[in-house]
Amino acid sequence: MKQFLLFFSVTIFAIFIGSQITEGVLLVPYWQSLSASDFYTFYNNFGSSISQFYTVLTIVAALIPVIFSVYCLSINYNALKFSLISAFFSLLFVASFYIYFKGTNELFYQATFNEVELKKELIIWSYWHWGRVFIESLSLLFLILACVKIQKTNRDYTFK
Repeated sequence: MKQFLLFFSVTIFAIFIGSQITEGVLLVPYWQSLSASDFYTFYNNFGSSISQFYTVLTIVAALIPVIFSVYCLSINYNALKFSLISAFFSLLFVASFYIYFKGTNELFYQATFNEVELKKELIIWSYWHWGRVFIESLSLLFLILACVKIQKTNRDYTFK
C-alpha cells in the first residue's frame, strides 16, 4: 500500500508538470499569435476555467512534497533531506504565482496592455512560466529521490 501511495503521489506531481508543459507548448504560443482584442476575448472567456484547473492541480502538487516531509520527519527516514528540498521548490513555485502571475493575470482580465505591450508581456509571462516549470521539475526530481530513498531504507530493514 505504501508503495502505491508513493507511486501515486509522484504520478500526480508528474501529471501537474505535464499540464504545465502543455500550457507552455500549446496555450502560450497560441496566445502570442492572437491580436490584443482576440487575446482579451479568449482570456475573458476561458481565463477563469484555466485558473481553476491550475489552482487545484498546483495546490495538490505543492502539498505532496510537504506531506512527504512530514511523513519522513515522523518516521525519521533518511529521505527527509530530499523531501525537504522538494518541499522548498514546491513553495518556490507557489510563491512565483503571487510574485508574478497573479498580478499579471489580473491585468489580462482588465485588458490593460495595448498590442505592443501585450506581445512583450506574453514573452515575459512565457519566461516566468518556463522558469516555474524548471523549479517544478526540480521539486519532482527531489521527490523521486525521496521515494527511492524510502524504498531503499525499507529494503535495507527488510533484509536485516
